[in-house]
This record gives sequence, structure tokens and C-alpha cells, in this order.
Amino acid sequence: MSADTRPRLNESIGRKRTSFREWRGQRPFWGGVLTLLAGFPIMYIPYANLTIGSLTVRMATTAGAGSLIIGVLLVVLGLTMWFQPASRVFAGVAAILLSLVSLVVSNFGAFMVGFVLGLIGGALGVSWAPGKPLAPESGTPARPAGSTPDDLSGANPVNGTNGRHSAG
Repeated sequence: MSADTRPRLNESIGRKRTSFREWRGQRPFWGGVLTLLAGFPIMYIPYANLTIGSLTVRMATTAGAGSLIIGVLLVVLGLTMWFQPASRVFAGVAAILLSLVSLVVSNFGAFMVGFVLGLIGGALGVSWAPGKPLAPESGTPARPAGSTPDDLSGANPVNGTNGRHSAG
């Protein structure tokens, strides 16, 4: 390996890290992570066997299929928060509701682990809002969309006048 390849490798890693940081900032990333992680214990624990010495304890419930469905839906909702940020409110509310249902269906929400992760992830998905775009770096301030002055009255819809004048 020559000395010339190291800076190029570092630049590539830095560029990938920067692009991942931009991607992560444009969506409810942590809400999606927690919702995704909430689905796994809810799916797994009702089908798990706990072996202590020669004693095997089965965690299976009569609603094992319901637990599997709830877990898969939580995983899908977590991915939806990542790849469809416009539907983050729906995905967050659905994750909260499914986490609440998992208390009854899936061994107390997979022993409260999946329940708490789903509630926090859904709340983060609902409360996330996209950031405001940055103003251009030139000396002129950025105008919001639809802020051109009205040709007839000279009023600007952004400042709230809209051509209306008070009569005293």
C-alpha cells in the first residue's frame, strides 16, 4: 500500500460519513431505530425457550401469531419512518398503538422492553419536524415562497398587510 492511497481512503470515509449525517438529519432517524428495535423482542420472546439446567421454560402464549404480527408491523413502521419521512406522524401513532396492544398480546410487551422502545420511538417519530432550509450565503436575504410584492398595492403577503389598509 502506498502513502498516496491513505488520504484518498480517508476522504472517501469522510464523504460517506457526511452524506450519512445529511441523510440522518432529514428524517426521524432515532425514532425509526427505536421502533425497529421494539419489534424484535415482541416477535422473539413469545417463541423463545428458556433453559435453566435441565428445566425448559416455554414463553409461548396463545396469541403467538398476534405477537409476530405486531413485531413485524413495528419493524415495518420503523423502516417507514426512515424511508418515508412524510408519513412519520402516521407511523409514530401506529407504533404507539401497537406498543400498547403488545402489553396485552405479547407477554406484557415482551417484558416491557419492546413496549417502552415502541412508545419512545413512536413519540420521536410524531414529534420530529424537518429543519428549515439554510439561507443562501450571498448578501441578499432569502425570500419565502409567495413573498413577491403585489403589483397593485405594493403590499407584501409575508408582512401580513396584503393590501389592506386601516381606516383609522
